[in-house]
Amino acid sequence: MDKRRFAREALSEWMRHGGPDSDIVISSRVRIARNLSGHPFPMLATNQQAREVMEKLTGAVRAGKLDEVGKFDIFILSDLSELEKQVLVEKHLISPALANESRCGALILDRTESVSIMVNEEDHLRIQCLYPGFQIKEAWTKASRIDDRFEEAVDYAFDEKRGYLTSCPTNVGTGIRASVMMHLPALVMTQQINRILPAVTQVGLAVRGIYGEGSEALGNLFQISNQITLGQSEEEIIDNLHNVARQILEHEKAARKRLLAESRVRLQDRVCRSYGILCHAAVIDSKEAAQRLSDVRLGVDLGLIPNVPPAVMNELLVKTQPAFLQQTFNETMSPDQRDIRRAEMIREHFKTFRHGGA
Repeated sequence: MDKRRFAREALSEWMRHGGPDSDIVISSRVRIARNLSGHPFPMLATNQQAREVMEKLTGAVRAGKLDEVGKFDIFILSDLSELEKQVLVEKHLISPALANESRCGALILDRTESVSIMVNEEDHLRIQCLYPGFQIKEAWTKASRIDDRFEEAVDYAFDEKRGYLTSCPTNVGTGIRASVMMHLPALVMTQQINRILPAVTQVGLAVRGIYGEGSEALGNLFQISNQITLGQSEEEIIDNLHNVARQILEHEKAARKRLLAESRVRLQDRVCRSYGILCHAAVIDSKEAAQRLSDVRLGVDLGLIPNVPPAVMNELLVKTQPAFLQQTFNETMSPDQRDIRRAEMIREHFKTFRHGGA
């Protein structure tokens, strides 16, 4: 099997199948941060010390510790091209920080790309599990299993009072960051988002853009995640996120229903205009593409645009990112060239759905 499949195919295997409420919740993610006892944390480690950590953790995988979870490939970051690393970032399989790590970083990736394990990022070990749709509890169960398998092989840095020790104080305690990626166009259109998001932060959750902290909410995609890792159990953190995300989901459903009832013609005009632009544009930048794809996705979900599979929206969100475009066309591009190629790629995808479409 080609280990570098991740660089050729935009749609990870786990994304090919919809999950519960996948018209609004794109994905559910749980990330666990851990460090090894007796080893300096990555920011203080020498190359030799970082290499020892990498060998211990990848050695546990080679010894079969994760065999019951799935089949995994190991990638040493220094063996990947800069473009391949950026593709991994665009697919949310590694962080920008690990992509820029020139020393002893590694990625342990399962064949479905639903589990990605970063070695020597900000912490020695970061376990990430991704599920389609609203399945945050399922993602937590799988991440916890993987965490237990590693803990059988290595000793974690742990304090009886503080819990698991991490490089960043905001991760100390459980070391868990759980999040759901939500598509909330109706709440944005009705401006209810301006009331809901501040309320979310008051209950210990954070709202970020598609690429996490500091990123913009492109295409009406919002990442809702926990901020508190200390003083609550893992189950309490997961339950709190689940309950709040469920409320946001219901608000989005209600807003969509209201738009259909009160502004159907204007809504149809908006989504069909975006569909037309995506079908015919010769040049489109990433920000406009994300917004137009958001409109079309809403139209598909509400039955206003037939014959377009929802999975295509997920695929194009990845395929139209800068690194993936260059990887697909096998050429280095300026921003202007990327805008032309992006439009070309979208046009080709939408040709398939023209007959019987909007």
